[in-house]
Amino acid sequence: MTTLQHKVEAPAGLDKKEAEVYRHLDPARLPKHIAIIMDGNGRWAKRRHMPRVAGHRAGVAAVRSTVETAARIHIPALTLYAFSEENWKKRPATEVSFLMRLLSRYLKAEVPTLNENNIRLEYIGRQHELPADVQEHMGWARAATAHNSGMVLTLALNYSARSELVDAFRSMVYAASQNGGIDHLHIDEEAVSRHLYTRHLPDPDLVVRTSGEMRLSNFLLWQLAYAEIYVTPTLWPDFRGVHLLEGISEFQKRDRRYGGLNHSDSGNGNGHGQNL
Repeated sequence: MTTLQHKVEAPAGLDKKEAEVYRHLDPARLPKHIAIIMDGNGRWAKRRHMPRVAGHRAGVAAVRSTVETAARIHIPALTLYAFSEENWKKRPATEVSFLMRLLSRYLKAEVPTLNENNIRLEYIGRQHELPADVQEHMGWARAATAHNSGMVLTLALNYSARSELVDAFRSMVYAASQNGGIDHLHIDEEAVSRHLYTRHLPDPDLVVRTSGEMRLSNFLLWQLAYAEIYVTPTLWPDFRGVHLLEGISEFQKRDRRYGGLNHSDSGNGNGHGQNL
């Protein structure tokens, strides 16, 4: 394949740097679902001798750039880890209160942009534990974008993967109790997936973590079983659409085998990282 054949035309709306990275991508092999662990707001602020909340405020621009770029290149689903259950329980009350106000302001300000980009907004997590006024803003924003048919943007709020699994198992037991009792409880992978918060989404192909940390932080543990992991040292407030495209470029270099073999491995291993 020649360079001219390989390069593709960039979608409208990408800036010069984004377009240059995109031209080297294969549009037929873009991830169907990207999940992002947005990390580094506090360190970004500390390096600038600013309060932590300044990092959270700066992170909003990163969300906007990333979401718009993902929508412009027609990624079907993007999920952002915005607020964990652990954040809710372990952060200072003043910081949590600020994050709740920031979320409400974000939703109010960004709905027009979401609509312009044909983005539908959804949420995962234990939403019922959030303040009533925040739940009201969330419901309004979801309804205001419900007619959109493009990318699904999911915000993980008060989210914990372990809590999600607990809720899924509870839901399965309850469903069985309404259908003849526990003897009718059938558990397999498909049944569990149907009761997860993300049952309306495909499992992520790619998970991006900013700030260089090498952990999943209790995020989508079931769904990320076969996702490719891309870690960048960039702190979240500095992350932009071009960084997302760089992550996709790295993703397209990977050989995704799902535990199987490719031709070069057929005589050397069993596809599970073990040379038995």
